Amino acid sequence: MMNPVEVSSGSSPVILAFPHTGTSVPMEIALSLNAEGMKLRDTDWHIHQLYAGLLPDATTVRATFHRYVIDANRDPSGQSLYPGQNTTGLVPSTDFDNQPIWIAGEEPTDADVAKRLANFHRPYHAALEAEIERVKALHGVAIVYDGHSIRSRCPFLFDGVLPDFNIGTNNGETCAPEIERAVAGICAAAQGYTSVVNGRFRGGWTTRHYGRPGTGVHAIQMELAQISHLASEDTPFALDGAKTARLRAVLARILADIETITLKTGSNR
Repeated sequence: MMNPVEVSSGSSPVILAFPHTGTSVPMEIALSLNAEGMKLRDTDWHIHQLYAGLLPDATTVRATFHRYVIDANRDPSGQSLYPGQNTTGLVPSTDFDNQPIWIAGEEPTDADVAKRLANFHRPYHAALEAEIERVKALHGVAIVYDGHSIRSRCPFLFDGVLPDFNIGTNNGETCAPEIERAVAGICAAAQGYTSVVNGRFRGGWTTRHYGRPGTGVHAIQMELAQISHLASEDTPFALDGAKTARLRAVLARILADIETITLKTGSNR
């Protein structure tokens, strides 16, 4: 059986979480995907590579399985993160264009969902929880930076064009205000980019579940529009070298600042 999670433990208070960069789909699940599902279009393409090395001592926790297997950034109860808005579920039935991804009659059953929770979702979060506790033991504080990307145009999910930087703190609940301000300030000042705080994406289940500033655990989500770093938002979803270099400079400043602020927050507890 595939390892559902990859962990690289560092000494920084910053933990980079990547729930949607995985592209592995076990054969018994892949056989039920239709032609559209097999494209894996809704992957957070190359996001773990985009952040690689930007904060050398950061911990990384990355799901290796694809979100069509089960979405590691969804509430395991299946409750919607955005009631009343279009979204995809714990085990998606459609893609971000509302196109079915499973062969008719071979959609995942409740038993399938339960098995995937046990084999994929829970191991990913068990690893993330363990790293949070380890880092918090080192510093008295930890911050989960939940890294994502999405196509800049997804009419089923949102109108118009998504900003380049979409910062989510569930309306300020999941991290100290100075962390949100610092990230928002860097993004707003980044020339040639657009940004928003708690817009269409306010933070997924990871951010909302772990972000408890009163306990010393902060969390923030960054949803990047893929046009900011991909050559094209369609196949083959390749990184653009020039875009990537420019964006990495901004992301490096963000990670350095949140590390500094988080350490200061911990020392003031």
